[in-house]
Amino acid sequence: MNGYIQIYTGNGKGKTTAALGLTLRAVGAGLKVYILQFAKGMAYSELEALKLFKDQVTVRQCGQDCFIHNDPVEEDVRLAREGFKEGKEALLSGDYDVVIFDEANIATYYSLVSEDEFLELMDQKPPHVEFILTGRKATDRLIERADLVTEMKEIKHYYEKGVQARKGIES
Repeated sequence: MNGYIQIYTGNGKGKTTAALGLTLRAVGAGLKVYILQFAKGMAYSELEALKLFKDQVTVRQCGQDCFIHNDPVEEDVRLAREGFKEGKEALLSGDYDVVIFDEANIATYYSLVSEDEFLELMDQKPPHVEFILTGRKATDRLIERADLVTEMKEIKHYYEKGVQARKGIES
């Protein structure tokens, strides 16, 4: 099977959810999945669900918390760099059929990992591996390099009315 590079970006809800849907499909087909989450260190309900597939899905978070509303601090940068190194090893190892870098575009936007490093990794991707990058603010160069790009566009969202993230739906 030939693997491609996918990007899920945009301001709308559903980028990580789309990647997790692909994970579920891959697991159902007997594939092995590696998920690296940049800028996330909190507990999310999907992490509990993914534990049910621990033989097929590896998840690594490389963040203290979610700093999206603030600027990253030195520890955020250190954790992202460490995570990128581990994620790169996973991508190149040949052990996984699907590799997902969740919030990779945010990692680039906040200069946790350079755009050039992601482009270089895209070029090194083994032919059989499906490589997915998610997150708002995908750069033009990353979009150009990808094989499939989906933009999630927010039309309306109940967050605007003060609805907080609900367990099992948004968290």
